[in-house]
Amino acid sequence: MVSTQSTESIAKVVLAVTVVLAAWLGLVFILGARGAFVTVPGAVPLPILIGALTPIILFLLAFWVSRAFRELVMSLDLRLLAGIQAWRFAGLGFVALYAHGVLPGLFAWPAGLGDIAIGITAPWIALALIRKPSFAASKTFLVWNLLGILDLVVAVGTGAVGSGLALGVAGELTTRPMAMLPLVLIPAYFVPLFIMLHLAALFQARRLAVFGESAEWTLCACPQKV
Repeated sequence: MVSTQSTESIAKVVLAVTVVLAAWLGLVFILGARGAFVTVPGAVPLPILIGALTPIILFLLAFWVSRAFRELVMSLDLRLLAGIQAWRFAGLGFVALYAHGVLPGLFAWPAGLGDIAIGITAPWIALALIRKPSFAASKTFLVWNLLGILDLVVAVGTGAVGSGLALGVAGELTTRPMAMLPLVLIPAYFVPLFIMLHLAALFQARRLAVFGESAEWTLCACPQKV
């Protein structure tokens, strides 16, 4: 049973996370409007890579050092975590932008089809969790989340490769639009956010697989910090 003190700590963390998410979105929007993520043709898109990796690193660090944050992550509704991934069906937009000559196929096809696959299967995964909560400990759930992360890593990777291979010649299709508003919100905000949701689901799945459906999350192996 969660103590009153623990509940209050989690409530404070929820507020802090909400503020951080809003501030993060605002920061990406401001930097995107100023062109801070745009790099010259042929250069590795370090600003976007930093923007995508930094939130994930901070998430893992917070999960490791903060007991209250860890409890919050482990209390998130798995059905909601899976259901939110359905929004990735919007990856169809990448394919559409390729068809209209905006994005290169090297990036658009793997990123778009991967997102569509995860988005289409997300409702099925959520329904399976509703019917049988122990489904979270299944190999299917594990593989689905790993594939979801892999898709996002491939998308960022192909985007970086596409930027690095750009020659800067007239009429060349590059991933430059992904470094400008509004598309920059995808790699610099939504990609790390979706990865964090997958990680949260995997952490809970591991707990369920190790301790069972009714067992409580043990913190004995983690730092006792708040």
